[in-house]
Amino acid sequence: MTHAPAVAAKNIRNAVDERSFDPVSLIRPRRAIRGISAILLPFQSNGDVDWPGFTAHVQRTVTAGLAPAVNMDTGFAHLIDDATRTRVLELTRAVTDDFVAGAFVADAPVATFDDTEYFRQMELIQTHGGVPVIFQSFGLTGGGDDAIVANYNRLAKSADALIGFELSDVFAPFGKIYSLEVYRALLGIKQIIGAKHSSLNREQEWRRLMLRDELRPDFRVFTGNDLAIDMVMYGSDYLLGLSTFAPDVFAKRDAAWAAGDPAFYELNDWLQYLGFLAFRPPVPAYKHSAAMFLKLRGWIDCDDTHPNSPPRPESDRKILRQILEQLK
Repeated sequence: MTHAPAVAAKNIRNAVDERSFDPVSLIRPRRAIRGISAILLPFQSNGDVDWPGFTAHVQRTVTAGLAPAVNMDTGFAHLIDDATRTRVLELTRAVTDDFVAGAFVADAPVATFDDTEYFRQMELIQTHGGVPVIFQSFGLTGGGDDAIVANYNRLAKSADALIGFELSDVFAPFGKIYSLEVYRALLGIKQIIGAKHSSLNREQEWRRLMLRDELRPDFRVFTGNDLAIDMVMYGSDYLLGLSTFAPDVFAKRDAAWAAGDPAFYELNDWLQYLGFLAFRPPVPAYKHSAAMFLKLRGWIDCDDTHPNSPPRPESDRKILRQILEQLK
């Protein structure tokens, strides 16, 4: 005899894994969007962090109505030291108690899961009042599906709330997009309140939304697709690097969607045009694009970035200036 829960689970799998579906049916009009913006960590020409510029941008983001995400890729999480990470957290907490922060663990291929270092990074974030975003690492994702789920369960025991993170390996060699079976298991871990999805693939994100809607409607799918920021139309929230260019315009776009205002579409178009320019290969150079754009806005004094981060050509400035004029 088949038990009802087993039948229900099988039906959910069939519904979500079935390749034929209509994305239009997923559109959620007039939905309030949860926007989290990955804050650029600005630098001065001498290579020091521009702390006043950072603090002002955190405040600017909060004032716009978005939650800051600090020590993420946009904040050079893999290139900064613990002292810088800690200072970032201190300054962010002084502005707001609604923020998230990256828990990054550096390792190498075939490394074992370093839960001790994850716990240390998580404790640092939680001590300052933030919610940890669990960056992937070779050790976290190197095993099979069961091992990956077990690793997240272990981390969840040390947190009231955390955010998962799927990252395509086009962004980082340790990145991995999980199977739907792993994603289904993550939905069952109550401390994981959401997950950032950065496959740059609409279909994979749509299927996660379908699974979320079936199993855990309060779980947030944070799109990390800077090439498809309209995923918010389908029920995704966002945790984007692109929004650091213009948190005010993103907030205006989000408000238009919630109000059913057609202005949403033109605002989204110009922001997406900016995304296509900024996130072209080499993708990590988007941080220099962001710095140039923020300087054009008069928000920072210098558009240098971390010395180990790739630059954009000077010719980008003219295009960025034209986009800025349109957004005004």
